[in-house]
Amino acid sequence: MSGVADRLPRLLSLVPYLLARPGIPIAEAAADFDITPRQLRRDLELLWMCGLPGYGPGDLVDLSFSGDTVTVTEDAGMRRPLRLTTAEATALLVALRTLGEAPGVVDTAAVRRATAKIERAVGDAGVATVAVDLTREEEATAATVRGALDRGRALQIVYYTAGRDAVSRRTVDPMRLLLVEGRGYLEAWCRRAEGVRLFRLDRVEEVAELAEPSAPPSDAEPHDVSRGLFTPSEEHRTAVLEVAREARWIAEYYPVDEVVEHLDGSGSARVLLRYADPAWLVRLVLGLGGGARVLEPPELAVAVAERAREALAAATTTDDVPGGHGTGAGER
Repeated sequence: MSGVADRLPRLLSLVPYLLARPGIPIAEAAADFDITPRQLRRDLELLWMCGLPGYGPGDLVDLSFSGDTVTVTEDAGMRRPLRLTTAEATALLVALRTLGEAPGVVDTAAVRRATAKIERAVGDAGVATVAVDLTREEEATAATVRGALDRGRALQIVYYTAGRDAVSRRTVDPMRLLLVEGRGYLEAWCRRAEGVRLFRLDRVEEVAELAEPSAPPSDAEPHDVSRGLFTPSEEHRTAVLEVAREARWIAEYYPVDEVVEHLDGSGSARVLLRYADPAWLVRLVLGLGGGARVLEPPELAVAVAERAREALAAATTTDDVPGGHGTGAGER
């Protein structure tokens, strides 16, 4: 953890941490920050030169070393700990609640105490009430998956694949449950695809534990989700959509690279969306009933317009046929 992006937050956290622990051994402090004692000493040397404008003796951070221990003697106004942002508090609470639901992995009681403490600490900012819980259906799915994981059993699932607008039945060997970016996922070896797949819990329509053992291949590699879930492949293309407020949900439900908010107060946005099948995207846009418009690529916008004209022509033809199911004169 020696990069600038890692070091700056650590430096800002060190002063309040050391103030609360005067005379702490350097090795212990380094272990708490998951760095080496040598790196911690470098951080302390840098902190020694930090302070308030003016940089007089009373304005700089001052440290006292005694043997292998360190004490802050002048904090230069950095006594108050950092406050969590909404995003940081949400991510932390999601992670803690997930750990709390995995008995045997950690000290569950300690996790619950930490969760309660964070909720109280951020309550004044209104962060504690942020919705991070799974729906009842997802909770039921997660409970079945956890049971199968505990007993080492395979699962049969009925799964909706949004990118192809298709439902399939699969037998999978569960590997782990994940909670990434506020959503629950089952990571498993899919026997149908013969590979490791991530299944969103809110898209699992049915799940059942099987009597047969779970047996993912020894070379089945879990996904690296540290940089997000979606990794575009060669088959994926990009479309730019203009979406109204009522259609903004697609940015949460489908893989998108970018969402640009409009500043006119309408709630609309420009969305950069990935797709593999043009026909699927045409159906998606038409199904939004005017809530979305294709800006790029132009050939996709033309395809949407043509399909809309065909649908309108078909509806008009039905209206003109006696006994048809359109809107008749008597219904007007």
